[in-house]
Amino acid sequence: MAERERRMTPPFGGVFVSTNQVMDQEQVDRAIRRMAHEIIERNNGTESLVVIGLQTGGVPLANSVVAALEQLEKTKVPVGSLDVALHRDDIGLRPVMPEAVTNIPLDLDNTIVVLVDDVLFTGRTIRAALDALTSFGRPKVVQLAVMIDRGHRELPIRPDFVGKNLPTRRNEVVDVNSEGVDIGFMEKYT
Repeated sequence: MAERERRMTPPFGGVFVSTNQVMDQEQVDRAIRRMAHEIIERNNGTESLVVIGLQTGGVPLANSVVAALEQLEKTKVPVGSLDVALHRDDIGLRPVMPEAVTNIPLDLDNTIVVLVDDVLFTGRTIRAALDALTSFGRPKVVQLAVMIDRGHRELPIRPDFVGKNLPTRRNEVVDVNSEGVDIGFMEKYT
């Protein structure tokens, strides 16, 4: 569960209540393998490829995608992590809370960057990630892989690789976790 969704529930806290599991771990693993095949096909292999997971939910998925890529291609693929908190467009509307470490393993000039996140919703986190990437070089191409695309875009951002399209209501919450993907709601602390 993304910490940002916990913070969004007044009064800055809550607990996720699952109403339905939409993907189990086997289905998530299958989606990761499929996305790895699609990444290899689109890029003619893994040469010049760098996979970067967005903190916090995209990092474990990025590591899983890299493991699948390396198993398929028998070659090492650089993987990193990116915290976009200081690049968000809602600074001043909510507290800025950097979540975790940014670790970009190399200069991104002329690389093919695959950004990985758990859930694509409004597109604002991805916009912030694109801004943050410019601090680390100028990639040749930036592609987006997400486990869940739930719609409700506020910016013209579209994923290149999707585990599952999951239409949701705006007030629902999607949680990608170690056991799969759940949909539910946030219940505030009492």
